[in-house]
Formats: sequence, C-alpha cells, structure tokens
Amino acid sequence: MDKGFEQKKAEFQSLKDVENALSDFTKNGITEFVLHERLQDKGRLVHFLNSVQKNCPELFLTVPVSVSVLDREIAELCSNLFCTLDIQLAGTSKPTKDGTVYLFDKKKYAGKVSMLNDMGLVFGFDMDWAVLQGDSIKLFRDRFDFALSLYPNHIDFFQLEDTEFSAKPTATFSSQDLRYVRDLAFACKTFYTCGRAVPWFLSVLTPLKIQPQKFFSDFAEWQRCNNCSFSSGFLPDLVKHAEIEKMQLNFLAEKYEEKHKESLFTVVKDVVRLNGAFARLAGEGENSVVELSYNPDDLFSPEVMDIHGFAENVLLEPCQVKVFAGNQGPDYKVI
Repeated sequence: MDKGFEQKKAEFQSLKDVENALSDFTKNGITEFVLHERLQDKGRLVHFLNSVQKNCPELFLTVPVSVSVLDREIAELCSNLFCTLDIQLAGTSKPTKDGTVYLFDKKKYAGKVSMLNDMGLVFGFDMDWAVLQGDSIKLFRDRFDFALSLYPNHIDFFQLEDTEFSAKPTATFSSQDLRYVRDLAFACKTFYTCGRAVPWFLSVLTPLKIQPQKFFSDFAEWQRCNNCSFSSGFLPDLVKHAEIEKMQLNFLAEKYEEKHKESLFTVVKDVVRLNGAFARLAGEGENSVVELSYNPDDLFSPEVMDIHGFAENVLLEPCQVKVFAGNQGPDYKVI
C-alpha cells in the first residue's frame, strides 16, 4: 500500500451499510475499511466479497469471520482482493454431569488455516480468555501456543481494549491467572502483532526450545522491568515499529544468552532487522539502510528457517543493504 498520501478510512456497523455505500468508495477517496460485523453466513459473505470485487477492487478491507464459513470458494474470492480475515479462535462450553467443560476443536482450525496459508492469504485471530464457563489458564495456554503455530499475521485480544468485558475469577480461572493471561496477551500484542514478527517468529523461537506462552510470559516480565507493561500504561500501537524492533532485539539477546545460544544471535539479529526494514517499507513507505552480517540473498533463502543450520553452513558477508520501493514493488540492493 502506498503510504505517500493520507488514506481515508471508513468504518461501518453492518454489512448492509457497507454494501449500500460501496459504489461511492472510489470517488470519495476511501481506500480502507474495517467491517465490525462478524460474518457467520457463507451466502452473505460471498455476496459481500463479490460486491467489493465489482465496485472497488482496490479497497483494503478487514473482514471478521467465523471459521465455519471458510472454504476454498471463500479463499479464492479473497485471493482476488486486498483482504485480511480476522478469525475468531474460541471454543464452546458444554454442560456435563461432572460440570461444564470447555471444548476447542483444533482440527477444524488447522485444516481451514492450512488452506489460507497455502493460498498466501493474510489472516489473524481474535482470542479471549475466561469468557465461557470451563475455560482455564491451562486451556488458554494450549490455545495460545496452537494459534501461534499457524502463522497468523496478528492476534487481537478484545479484553485488552475494552475493560467492560474484563473476565471475572471463576473456580477454574483465579484472579492471579487472569492477571497472568492479561500480561501474556499484552506481551504478544507488543512483540508479535505490533512488532510484525510473523515472518520470523517461529524460526527464531526454535533454538530456544520453549513454547510461545513461556516466551511471552518471560517477555511480560521483561516489560514490567523496563516500564513498558500493561500496568505501566504503555501503548504499543502508538510506538514506532523501529522502537519495538529494538525491544525485540534486546529481549532476544537476553534469551539467547540465557540459553547459551549466543553464537546464533548474529543470524537472529540480521533476520529481525532485514524483515523489519521490509515491514516498515510496506507499512509506512519508509526506505532504509540496514547493516547486516550476512548477504540478504542468504537471509531470504529457505535455509534461514533453520537458524542453527544457517549459522553453521552460511558464510558471513558483512554489508550494507538498502531497502526501497522499486518499480515492481519492494526491493533491496547491497551498497
């Protein structure tokens, strides 16, 4: 998206409102909108996506959907648009003779999301905790790790934004558990979502041999020590990405030292910095020059998914790399 001009954004409360206004979007200079109604009916979603394709195919849109409506037809329609899908990732409560249990169907999500990833579509998850009876901190941690294993572009937690929906302590979710999960969610929002970490997060996490929930729990503690936690009033949405990148690298340096993996951190630093430069080019239209220890061609190769193997087999090649908008899109060159 070209950020060289101020975008006009439009937000609507219902699908009907959007469809009635679509034909006027282009002439009114509207380039982006977020739909607030979560679509759970496939027919309505198909009609809406076709309407966007017909009236304003250049529009950038965010569409909240239920996983139940996702199939290949929907994915193919989205592939023709500039579209982000926000998928609700949640379970259901079921009463039993022994009490209420919380059920979460991993297979349903894994299959649908695998299709989206195969087609190169952008999606994120909307998550919550302690909203339904039977949910527990153990079950949330399991959902959280599962969600990150699927490579979402972002994870949103509405309970961080709207205190009206703050969860109450239950027999399976204590007050201490609620604070822990809130800080974990905020750590994820800061590091992963605002830090635009999806391209490299899992490959950088692998050498540390810890699960995402442990990683973000440790980052939450790091935030408390560095006065940028949820309780401190820190607002990662308002912080420049380059500043969050510094936070990411400082924390990762500590974790790699803690795990006696210092020899791999040169690779990690290059991966984070080069991907960060491309993220800022895409998001803010910002050209940049990055100091690297490896050739960027190597850093964009499949081998970099194995940080340990990359460090052992790829030669160092210190260089400066310019990241810029070329005629055919984002580009880079060694200078």
